[in-house]
Amino acid sequence: MKIQILIGSVRQTRIGPQIARWVKDITEKKFLTEIVDLKDWHLPMDDEPYLPAEGIYTQEHTIAWSNKISEADAYIFVFPQYNWGYPAALKNAIDHLYKEWDNKPALMVSYANRGGGKAAEQLQQVLQGIHMRITETNLEIKLSDVNFSPSDSDTDYPESLYHYEDELVSALNQLNLLYRSR
Repeated sequence: MKIQILIGSVRQTRIGPQIARWVKDITEKKFLTEIVDLKDWHLPMDDEPYLPAEGIYTQEHTIAWSNKISEADAYIFVFPQYNWGYPAALKNAIDHLYKEWDNKPALMVSYANRGGGKAAEQLQQVLQGIHMRITETNLEIKLSDVNFSPSDSDTDYPESLYHYEDELVSALNQLNLLYRSR
């Protein structure tokens, strides 16, 4: 199973890359993984003439995005909670495509002061709408439990994230079961 770990925030100052790196380090012990950072993808809003469900793409960036997302068997969405919702950049990236997501397993890793559960609830509705199969358990990282430092690079993460390792491994097992039951 090839898993793409999508970083759902594109803000200049963000901790998503650090959390995604930690998720990758745990996940790659059992699965082939790749981090896909939305900050690296130029996806203008609503610039395709056809509905994504039709699968007819005219813009080079959408075709490239479709090809990239089609490479994976499953996804881990790593995203913050902003004002009780998930980032618009993540919604836009998801909405660029349709069939590429169909029937594929997904795991959500949210983070916020209280874990990001409200954002995860919203994203779950969207993922169900595009017919993804979502793990029963998702990971909510409470920022009060983790000591992120402004000096941390995109690849360094605090050791305190390992407090969540058992939850992540459990959710990964569910992701694997969803993949195998397709």
